[in-house]
Amino acid sequence: MAIIESKPLTLAEVSDLAGDTDRERDIKIFIKKFSKMPVNKAIAMREELGKLDLLKLKEEHIVKIVDFMPEDASDLNKIIVDVSLDQEEVNKILDVVKKY
Repeated sequence: MAIIESKPLTLAEVSDLAGDTDRERDIKIFIKKFSKMPVNKAIAMREELGKLDLLKLKEEHIVKIVDFMPEDASDLNKIIVDVSLDQEEVNKILDVVKKY
């Protein structure tokens, strides 16, 4: 099997895409323990974070933000360790997170 496309997914999206085999049902059960929102909200939040047009914020970062739902700048900086965000960028991201 060849990989055609690689795209980061939130936990909610993975749960939604998982099928109905025994193994996939086990995956869904496991993911639901950690996923903090339904797939429609996760997708909406992901899109809204993407529209911020922050050059430092990559798709992988956005997925982590949606999955972990940081409550403050400290939490956000623990999630995004490879990029230094200024206070304005942090505030924009946290404003979006607080909506969800």
